[in-house]
Amino acid sequence: MVFGFEEIESPDFGDLQVVWLNLPGAFAMHIIQRNPSTNLPEGPYSATSAVKDPSHLPMGHHICFSVPNFDSFLHSLKEKGIETFQKSLPDGKVKQVFFFDPDGNGLEVASRS
Repeated sequence: MVFGFEEIESPDFGDLQVVWLNLPGAFAMHIIQRNPSTNLPEGPYSATSAVKDPSHLPMGHHICFSVPNFDSFLHSLKEKGIETFQKSLPDGKVKQVFFFDPDGNGLEVASRS
């Protein structure tokens, strides 16, 4: 391990291959198999036409952060009028919200309940 990541348990996504890696004290990285046949845009400005639909982000390129108070964070996004896509993992332990920053970068914020 060059960077010191250790593989941690990840949810079962069926046919989708996912690896979650943890760098203790820093962050976790999720590596998700991309299915090119879905033709999902990478982001609103890299697609062939501008698409700003955060529901495309779970399988598109994005970076994920966690926050100590997910519900408060979600409320602040809604107050600012930021379009979001919410979901929970099948086990219900992880809540997720996906959205774009002003430059069109895909973001996810997740919290374990």
